[in-house]
Amino acid sequence: MCRIVGFIDFNFKNSYSLEETITLMRDTLVHGGPDDAGIFIDKDFPVALGHRRLSILDLSPLGHQPMEFENLVITYNGEVYNFKEIRKELEEEGYKFISNSDTEVILKAFHRWGFSAVHKFRGMFAFALWDKKDKRLILCRDRIGVKPLYYYYKNGLFMFVSELKAFHKFFNYLFVVVYKLGITGICLGTFLLIPFFAEYPMLS
Repeated sequence: MCRIVGFIDFNFKNSYSLEETITLMRDTLVHGGPDDAGIFIDKDFPVALGHRRLSILDLSPLGHQPMEFENLVITYNGEVYNFKEIRKELEEEGYKFISNSDTEVILKAFHRWGFSAVHKFRGMFAFALWDKKDKRLILCRDRIGVKPLYYYYKNGLFMFVSELKAFHKFFNYLFVVVYKLGITGICLGTFLLIPFFAEYPMLS
């Protein structure tokens, strides 16, 4: 499977590099995504998304992530088995596609139908969707929880990862903070308890 990471630092003061930090977090998980890698940094808000890609459905560069469409950006891990049917439905409504990936289908499904799009997806998946216009982050994973998605929040710092060890790369001292707070237990618990959607609207 691929690997995803990301964070929002509400207290960001330009004291560190968003690009270097998200790259360190992302590349901790290179074993799960050896084929390609990408990052997204919002120029207007301290949000960073990262992706390590294992190419399966679309082997071309057109499946590169994080993937953007208008105001939406996605970093995604998994497979939506019925993406071709959803794609056809979107094409009938006028949407054009440049890749053969299910990532692009998910992205444009959210653009067309909003939150309700997820009810169309059949598969195993975990993804983060950032709305650049509304400054809103949506985390979503499959109904059974096949694809892992862990998150951390404290003192204005929100992070999510496919694997817990990626947390450790957010500053050298985070390893100590993680175990002092017992974040492993918290993440395992919330992973089992979070609803199908976990939405985090950004406060102005």
